[in-house]
Amino acid sequence: MTTTLKTVNPRGVLDGAATNELKNQVMDLLDDNTESVLVDMQDITFMNSTGIGAMVAILKALKAQNKSLYLCGLSDQVKMIFQLTKMDRVFKIYPDRQTLEAAL
Repeated sequence: MTTTLKTVNPRGVLDGAATNELKNQVMDLLDDNTESVLVDMQDITFMNSTGIGAMVAILKALKAQNKSLYLCGLSDQVKMIFQLTKMDRVFKIYPDRQTLEAAL
């Protein structure tokens, strides 16, 4: 069985209004064939605690539907936020999309 993976590519700063847009983009992707969502964060230049909160909300929403969430392409700053909040232990984080696709 092949995993149906859909991707979201947020850009810029992930805080405030941008988090609502990201949540909406992820929820709009979901359908019966979607098994997992990848948030490719390579174009995120900055993320604060609001961004982490949004990612947790997205993860909870996907888990409630028995779907998976993957992250990739984290910049050093974003990676540090995940490490400081210990969210790197909660999320499935890959260095890049190719590594994730090889793992699936």
